[in-house]
Amino acid sequence: MVEALVAADPSASASWLTADDGAAAIALLDDVDLLVVCRALYSPHVAALIARAKALGIRVLFDVDDLIFDDRYAHLIMETLDQPVDETSLQAWFGWIARCGATLRLCDGAITTNHLLAERIEQFADLPTWVIPNFLNHAQMELSERVRREKAASRWARDGLTHFGYFSGTPTHNRDFAIAAPALARLMDDDPRVRLRVVGFPPQSEQLAAYSSRIETIPLQDFLNLQLAIGEVEINVVPLQDNAFTNCKSELKYFEAALVGTISVASPSYTLNRSISHGDNGYIARAHEWDRVLRTALDQVDDCAMADRAASDALERYAPEAQAEALCRALLA
Repeated sequence: MVEALVAADPSASASWLTADDGAAAIALLDDVDLLVVCRALYSPHVAALIARAKALGIRVLFDVDDLIFDDRYAHLIMETLDQPVDETSLQAWFGWIARCGATLRLCDGAITTNHLLAERIEQFADLPTWVIPNFLNHAQMELSERVRREKAASRWARDGLTHFGYFSGTPTHNRDFAIAAPALARLMDDDPRVRLRVVGFPPQSEQLAAYSSRIETIPLQDFLNLQLAIGEVEINVVPLQDNAFTNCKSELKYFEAALVGTISVASPSYTLNRSISHGDNGYIARAHEWDRVLRTALDQVDDCAMADRAASDALERYAPEAQAEALCRALLA
C-alpha cells in the first residue's frame, strides 16, 4: 500500500505502526491526515487511538480482506477452517470476530479486496467501502521476473517430472484440500512422474498417505521465498469450499503463481472465477471436475503460452501501479 500510494502521489508520505507502539501511536496523530486500522481487534488502546484521531478531524478507515467481522458467520468460519466446535473454541472465535467487528464500526469507512466482501461490510456496519484488490509489491515483482526469465532462457526445461503445488499458509485448510485430494491421489496412482509439494502445514489426507515418498513438505516461507517455491512447480492447485466465507477471499493465490509462470487449477470462488479464464490463463474446476481438469492441466503442462498469458495478466492487474487509481479514490477522497 505504501509503495503504491507514493507511486500514485509523490507528495504523499505513508508509514505504519503496530500495537506495540502503544501510546506513541497516539502522540504521532498530530502529523497524520488519514489513519488506516488493519484487522485490529477492539481494545481500550485501539478505541482510544480511533477516538483521538476523530477528535483531531482525522479520517479513519478499517482495512480487512476476510469475512472476519460479523459474528453471524462465526460458526460457518469455524466449520470451514476445520476448528473444534466446543465451548472454548466457540468463546474464542465468537469473541475474536465480534471484537474485529466492534473496531470496524468505530471507523468512518472501510477498505476491502472484492465487491462481495464490500457488500458484507456495508450490510454489517453501514459504512462507505472502497475496493482495492490485493496486489503485489516491487520486491515480489523483481524476484518473480527473474524466475520467469530463467524459465524462458532454459526453454521451460523440466526434469521429466510434473510438480503440483499446494501453498496452504495456515493449518486450517483440511476441508479445502479434501476437495482436490482424491483426484490428486488418482493422478499419482496413474502417473509415476507426478509429484506434490506442500508449503506450510500438510493437510490430513488418507488418500495421499500411500504416496508420501512423492510428497515434499517445506515449512512456511516469507513472501519472497514463497515466490521461489511456487516458481519451482508447474501447476498450482487452489481448492476452496463454496460458502459465504470462502467466496469473500481474494485471488492472491492465482496471481502470485501467475507471476512466476506457474499455472493454477482453482475452485470457482467469487474472485478466482473472475480472475481465471478457463483454458486461457489457467483452469477452473468445480468440485466434481477435479479429476478431469487436473488431467487436462497435466496433458497441457508444456503450454508455455498459457503461462505467459497468466503472467501478463498478473502484471497488468496486480502491479502497484495498476491499483493507484483505486488507492487514491479510497485514501485521498
